[in-house]
Amino acid sequence: MTPEIRDVFRIFAVGFIAAILHTVLKQSGKEDFAHWATLVGFVAVLAIVVGYIDHLYREITSVFLLQ
Repeated sequence: MTPEIRDVFRIFAVGFIAAILHTVLKQSGKEDFAHWATLVGFVAVLAIVVGYIDHLYREITSVFLLQ
């Protein structure tokens, strides 16, 4: 399994767990914690994606010779 596919599954898992946690907390009347759980999930996914955005930026600058 390539690292990219592993990260896609990791993003899916974080999103799935954050969605379930958000639903459970919202149904139990703790909407504040539900929003925090969603925010933490978003930050976790963003931390995974930042590396790929950096790689994409470097590829674009090297293709168009912007350095």
